[in-house]
Amino acid sequence: MDVMPLLLLVAGSAAIAAAARRTPVPAPLLLVAAGLAVSYVPGVPDYTLDPHVVLPLILPPLLYTAATDSSYLDLRAQLRPVAMLSVGYVLFATFVVGWALYLIVPGMPLTAALVFGAVVAPPDAVAATAVARRVGLPSRITTILQGESLLNDATAITTYRVALAAAVGEGATWAGAIGEFLLAAVGGVVVGLLLMAPIHWLRTHLKEPLLQNTLSLLIPFVAYAVAEQVHASGVLAVVVVALHLGHRAWEVDFATRLQEEAVWKVVAFILESTVFALIGLQLPVVLRGLGEYEGADAAWYAVAIFLVVVVSRFVWVYPATFLPRLLSARVREREEDPTWKGPFVIAWAGMRGVVSLAIAFSIPLTMHDGEEPFPHRNLILFLTFTTVIGTLVVQGLTLPPLIRLLKFPGRDPQTETLIEANAQAQASRAAEQRLEELLADERNALPAPLADRLRTVLERRRNAPWERLGQANPITGESVDDTYRRLSREVISAEREVLVKLRDGRYIDDEMLRTLLRRLDLEEAAAFREAA
Repeated sequence: MDVMPLLLLVAGSAAIAAAARRTPVPAPLLLVAAGLAVSYVPGVPDYTLDPHVVLPLILPPLLYTAATDSSYLDLRAQLRPVAMLSVGYVLFATFVVGWALYLIVPGMPLTAALVFGAVVAPPDAVAATAVARRVGLPSRITTILQGESLLNDATAITTYRVALAAAVGEGATWAGAIGEFLLAAVGGVVVGLLLMAPIHWLRTHLKEPLLQNTLSLLIPFVAYAVAEQVHASGVLAVVVVALHLGHRAWEVDFATRLQEEAVWKVVAFILESTVFALIGLQLPVVLRGLGEYEGADAAWYAVAIFLVVVVSRFVWVYPATFLPRLLSARVREREEDPTWKGPFVIAWAGMRGVVSLAIAFSIPLTMHDGEEPFPHRNLILFLTFTTVIGTLVVQGLTLPPLIRLLKFPGRDPQTETLIEANAQAQASRAAEQRLEELLADERNALPAPLADRLRTVLERRRNAPWERLGQANPITGESVDDTYRRLSREVISAEREVLVKLRDGRYIDDEMLRTLLRRLDLEEAAAFREAA
């Protein structure tokens, strides 16, 4: 097996994503554009999306990282709008887009059109979170979009399986379809609930951070595989487990948390970058199978379907936002009164992504009897590709200026710092009280300088947020916080230089140097976190 194309894909994707951080263009869009451009460079191999790789091997870790970074409490507070989008909208889009394709394309069977509707129904988890992080959406809208993107893949994959069974002639019925949907949804949640407690127990009882992080890397794949083995939703199982572990991450050892954060940032960066580049690289593969359709017809179908996908989301989002408030006093009491701006952004942020393409590539070549080809499969692949590209480029590029144009109220740094300062003050008071109780016990006797050092650390942590509210240095323009961080790094850097010179002079060996440098690294990290 030649691994060079894979290495080039990962390395090139990472380089482009890193370069995107220096531009105003969101990384997903630059990666897709680069993939499109590179796909026609002579000598570039075909990179075909394999659904047997994307769904069980790429989707679970991406969902896991997004879910652990989400807030269980915020998602619970926004459960109604999240459910309306992740379940209601996906089913609505499946039927509306499928019916539109059935009407537009001559000879398109309704069952095959509904397969396409299910394929393009779910906005992509990776695209939504990647763009939302970049544009700085209000927290409520971000929570709704993240919640939708975490859960809608389960609805879409289940709907696709039901529609595909009907399309290939496996005798799907409405009762069977509803039963399969309930089995997938309820089963996925149940599997997640059954796994989350023992996995969390194991995480808290493993003593080695290396073992804990190895377990962390396995969790999304195990949850997905176990759920799929019993024909439940692997997506929901991963999300349930990840939300629980993220909510209780404070119970894990600090060294594990630090390592885990760094490890998953690298994993998410590589996977997200590679996924978006792969989307662009699919163009030659998709176009080669389009030979039976005239270019003008295919272009007209693509534009029409893109418009249906975009407009149908608006048709769903606005009634789903305002009708429940008109019909239910409880909803009016529990949820803040929305303006027209929030639903507009939610409707416009429906970018499609790699999951839609992966599902489309999993459509079989032939019908159930194995002789008749699946109707219009190549056209479905092409329209899935154009819909994904269209939503990523058109909506992804216009979303940041749209948010600036709508002038959403920004976050108030001073108010957030005040909340942080009050929270830290309460925590510090409890810590100081506990410290004095411990020092009063003669078994915990410490020399006065060391005891004072513990008190100083607590005082520093308590005062840091308040100092950020103070005046800047009139000479340097730095806050007290910035000066503290800069001086800490300067003195630690001086220590490092001396230690390296001692190693170079053979006074200490490399093993001792690594031990001493690690201590300095931890001190610098602590200084940075106190000041950050």
